[in-house]
Amino acid sequence: MAPNDARHDMLTNPPPPDASIDHSAALDYWNSIPNTVDGMLGGYPHITKVDLQGSANFLSKLRRQHQYQTSPNSPPLPAAATPQLPRVADCGAGIGRITKGFLVNVGVQVDVVEPVKKFTDELVAAPIPPLSGKVGEVGEVFNLGLQDWTPAAGAYNLIWNQWCVGHLTDAQLVEYLRRCREGLAVPPAGAEGSEKLAAFQGAWIVVKENMSTHPKGEDDYDELDNSVTRTDAKFRSLFKEAGLKLVATEVQKGFPKVLCPVRIYALKAE
Repeated sequence: MAPNDARHDMLTNPPPPDASIDHSAALDYWNSIPNTVDGMLGGYPHITKVDLQGSANFLSKLRRQHQYQTSPNSPPLPAAATPQLPRVADCGAGIGRITKGFLVNVGVQVDVVEPVKKFTDELVAAPIPPLSGKVGEVGEVFNLGLQDWTPAAGAYNLIWNQWCVGHLTDAQLVEYLRRCREGLAVPPAGAEGSEKLAAFQGAWIVVKENMSTHPKGEDDYDELDNSVTRTDAKFRSLFKEAGLKLVATEVQKGFPKVLCPVRIYALKAE
């Protein structure tokens, strides 16, 4: 091939957006960001309340659906009486905005996965704010990127991923989700049709991420933080490839129109 043939091929068949992801560069970027809510939310700290409320409402509906499926003849439990999930993971936890603002209300133990140590130092040092109802505690802290974290088998009732999986390539995301699938808690043996099944609180992987607004309907690479914003169709394809079943999804409401739309997905093993 002539020297310019390779350049021509790059123009006519450009590499996919996720080929540009660089974990080291992404880590450098986040290490340069202040460990504040403003830093975590890119200058939009005022959206945190509506974000956390939207997440809480979504999970509440998910848990009511699970209760109906396992105990269809039982009256729905009020939110205050819903038992806490035994163990939860907050992945890409940052300084614990979601951990302490939401997940400690739904989990007895909330483990955190976050590669930036200064963020988890802040998370551990800052007290949990006063919250209504039951309050869990921060558990294990894993200073790892998602590409390097393997949850213990059968350990988690909820693995929460928000604004973080864009730092994984498509292939890495599929492998990560497969590991998360193995990390989900399962009903006790012999629980089918028994009180044990009714007592099982359920287990889900949740992904809450920006949706691409690329004019051609493609994934979009962000050079600033070395991440990819995916389309809804791409996410659904990767979930299927990872052996996961989509059980609920909705678009987050109440965010400023200047921001990308945000969609939340709940997934279970096929």
